Amino acid sequence: MYAISLGDDGAQLRPLEPWHAEEFLAHLDRGREFINRHIPFGANATDADSARAVLQSYADKRAADTGSLHGLWLDGKLVGGLLFRVFDAKGGTCEVGCWLEPAATGRGLVTRGMRVLIDWAVDERGIHRVEWYASSANVPSVNAARRLGMSRDGVLRERYLYRGERQDSEVWSVLAPEWRAARARHARDDH
Repeated sequence: MYAISLGDDGAQLRPLEPWHAEEFLAHLDRGREFINRHIPFGANATDADSARAVLQSYADKRAADTGSLHGLWLDGKLVGGLLFRVFDAKGGTCEVGCWLEPAATGRGLVTRGMRVLIDWAVDERGIHRVEWYASSANVPSVNAARRLGMSRDGVLRERYLYRGERQDSEVWSVLAPEWRAARARHARDDH
């Protein structure tokens, strides 16, 4: 498959597939409490079989062209990932998201990797609207959406119940023309 370099620090974006189940489980176990502070991502992956089932569900989404998982590796070690939670090429919309274990934070991995995925979605697949949902309490996730140049569309107040408390969910998005214009500005600024 692919391995896309995300810079000089050994970071790579690669597919995250069912055969990565043991590595995925070890990664989740290293950061489970941190990863699950705001959402239960991977909470059902408690052994190799259940980790494989989580990864298989996204492999099935990839096969159906409705979503996919992508791992973030740092020096050959899985430290997080990015996903198309929803992917609707016909409708021109998708929802992206991310997760990281604590040791991988603050390195720009999500921003660098998500730029690759959004470029692909917009340029190759004709996606018009990329959405990002985050708990208002998840400041790193909100900041990632902001760094990607997304606009906050609004707040869905007390949208979901998590760990016994109602959570607000922020909706962020970027439209294809905005994404392309920002990319062109960055390219000019880099030269």
